[in-house]
Amino acid sequence: MLLGSPTLLGQQPAGDRGSGTAAAAGQASKASPPPGIYTLDAERLAKATRLERARNLLNIGSTLWGILFLLLILSVGWVGAIRDWAASMTPKIWLQGFVFLPALLVLLVAADLPFDIAGHHLSLAYGLSIQHWSSWLWDWTKSLLLILLGGTLALALLFAIVRRSARRWWFWFWLIAVPLQVLLIYILPVVIEPMFNPIEPLAKSNPALVEQLERVVTRSGLEIPPTRMFLMKASEKYTGVNAYVTGFGGSKRVVIWDTTIQKMKPDEIAFIFGHELGHYVLNHIRKGLVFSSAVILVFLLFAYLIVQQLLRRYGERWRIAAQSDWGAVAVLLLIFSVFGFVFEPIMNSFSRVQEHHADIYGQEAIHGLTADPQSTAAHSFQALGEVWLEDPQPSPLIEFWLYSHPSTAHRMAFAAQYDPWQPGRQPRYFPKD
Repeated sequence: MLLGSPTLLGQQPAGDRGSGTAAAAGQASKASPPPGIYTLDAERLAKATRLERARNLLNIGSTLWGILFLLLILSVGWVGAIRDWAASMTPKIWLQGFVFLPALLVLLVAADLPFDIAGHHLSLAYGLSIQHWSSWLWDWTKSLLLILLGGTLALALLFAIVRRSARRWWFWFWLIAVPLQVLLIYILPVVIEPMFNPIEPLAKSNPALVEQLERVVTRSGLEIPPTRMFLMKASEKYTGVNAYVTGFGGSKRVVIWDTTIQKMKPDEIAFIFGHELGHYVLNHIRKGLVFSSAVILVFLLFAYLIVQQLLRRYGERWRIAAQSDWGAVAVLLLIFSVFGFVFEPIMNSFSRVQEHHADIYGQEAIHGLTADPQSTAAHSFQALGEVWLEDPQPSPLIEFWLYSHPSTAHRMAFAAQYDPWQPGRQPRYFPKD
C-alpha cells in the first residue's frame, strides 16, 4: 500500500479479486487443515495454480506492453502527429495541452483495454466476480473519465512548471505533488469510491456488529466512533470478502464489505477489523504518504536527468525538440513506467512489512475477546485463501516482485505460532496481562 487503502486480503487489487461462491466460503469455514499450514483440496489447488499463473501473466504483460506501446507511438511518430494536430487547433500553447493530453491519455488507456477485459473475463471464469459486462464497462468508462480529468490537469501543471523552470521543475512539481497526493487520499472515500460501489454507515444495517467492533476498539485504547465505520455493498459485483482503511484526516475510515459479514464468523470479522485497526493505530497511511513522497521525488529527479539524454539521442527521430514540447509528456510517461516496474519490489516490500505489522496488531487486539486468537487468525487466512483461490506455493520471485501482501501461506504460518502471552514472550503492541 502506497496510495489508497491497505487491505487485509492478498496481493492483487480488490477489484480483480473476489471469491467463488457462498458455498465455497461455507466449505472453507468447515475445513480443518493442519495447524499453520495453508492447504487446498485437489480441485481448488489446480484452479488456484492456473489462476496465479494467469494473473501474473496479465500483470507483467500489461506493464511490459505499456512500455513497448509508448516506445512504439514515439518511434512511428504518433506522438508528434497528435502534438501537431493539437497545434493546428489553437495557436496558444497552454490550450494545445488540453487537446494533446486527453488524446494521448485516451490512446494509452485504450491500448491497455485488452488486458482489462482479460482480467474481468478471468474473474468471471473463476467465479471471482458476478459483475455483468455492461456494469463493468460503465465502471471502466468512469475510470477513464477520472484519468482524463486528473491526468490532464496534473500533466498540464507539470509542463507549466517545466516551461518556467527548466532545471528545477522536478523539485517544484514534487512540492505540489505531495499536497495533491494528500488531497487525493482525502477525497478518495467520500467522492471517488462511492462512484463505483454503494457505501453506507455500518451502524445503519449492522448495529450489533458495530457494538462487537467497538469492544476491539476499546481494547486498543482508541476512540473510533461508529461514524468512522462503513459498509460497502460489494456483493452487487464481487463474491469475495474484504476490509480496508482509507482516507486521511477527517475522511479516515474503516470499510467492510457486506460479503465479509455474510461469509465470515464473528471472531474472524473481529480479527479482520483488528488488522484494519492496526493500519489505523500504526499510522500506516501517513507513513505510506511519507514513503511514496520520497519515491516520487526520486522518480522525478531521475526523469529530469534521463529525459534530457533521451531527447538528445532520439528527439529528432521522435520529432520532439525539447522537454518543454508537449510530446515530451510521452517520454516522461515512458520513464515513469520503466521506473515503476523496477521500483515495484521496493514499494511492495514496504507494503508487506506494514501488512505483517497489521497482522500482528490484529491478532493481539482480539486477545481476551476470542477464545483462541491463534486459531482464529490462522483459520481466517485459510478461509480467505480458499475464497480467493490463493496459490499455497507462489514463486518466491513473484511474491517478492508483485505481492503487496505476504503470501497467505506465510501469514497463516505466522498466525498459528504467534502467541506473545506465553511465558518469556512479550506482545509488540499491547501490555501483557
